[in-house]
Formats: sequence, structure tokens, C-alpha cells
Amino acid sequence: MQPIQHPVPLHEPLSRSRASAEFRDAVERFLRTGAPNDRIAFDTYSSPPVKVARALTMLLVSHPELETERVAIDGVSGCEFYRGELTAHTAGGARRVSFEWNCKWKALEQGWTDHFGYPDQIRAAQEFGYDCFRVWRMESEGRPVPTDQPS
Repeated sequence: MQPIQHPVPLHEPLSRSRASAEFRDAVERFLRTGAPNDRIAFDTYSSPPVKVARALTMLLVSHPELETERVAIDGVSGCEFYRGELTAHTAGGARRVSFEWNCKWKALEQGWTDHFGYPDQIRAAQEFGYDCFRVWRMESEGRPVPTDQPS
């Protein structure tokens, strides 16, 4: 695997989070290699490292209070989307998040089109990065709890 090629703002939210020291080290290893490790699990076929990094960033930005120890992502990726479920294993138990990152949706929301008249997914992905989540819902006692992100 290769290091993450696109800049992902993971360091700042990681430093502000209550994540364990072991998880912090795992994030640094993941950013260097782009590969899963003992604390960040994902299928390299269906989850490109840059999209995994976006999901990790969103987790840390939206839930810095979690004492995250490890994360498992079951996702599927297409050109404009990355959706699935992230399980954050914390000191207090597992927390599941249903998600959909979608740069086409974000481009449509912004009214951005490319020179062919299609939604400018590339611009949306570059300008918004991790913040193209159309859905980010953490389950709480069996009920989804939406974040401030529209769904």
C-alpha cells in the first residue's frame, strides 16, 4: 500500500480527541502506509485509503469525546460515494455509525458543474474533503442519532 496521497486534516482532530495513545499511533501508521493495521480495520478492495481517512476524520471531528481504541469500517466505494458502517470501539463499548460520503451530492448542493455540465465532483471532493458526508448517523441505544450533517 502507499501513503495517503491527498491531504487529509486528521492530525488536528486527532490531537483534540480523547482517542487512546494506541489508536493515535495506529492512525499515524495508517497515514504513512495507507494500509489497515491492528486498530484500523477495513477491506482494501472496497475501501480506498483516502476514503477511510475521510471517515476517520469525520469520526474525530464529530465525536472527539469518544475514547476510541480501534475502528472497523465495512464500506463500499464508487466514483462519487463511500458508504457503509463504521464501528468505533471505545472504553465505554462499541458505537456504530452509518455513513455516506458523496461528492456528487455535495457538488449538486453547491450548484457546481464541470465544463460538460455534470456535477463537479472533483471540485467538491477537493474543496470539502471529509466534509462531503450526506449521512453520518451514530446509533444510540438502537436508535440513530443524526449529527449536524443533512441527510
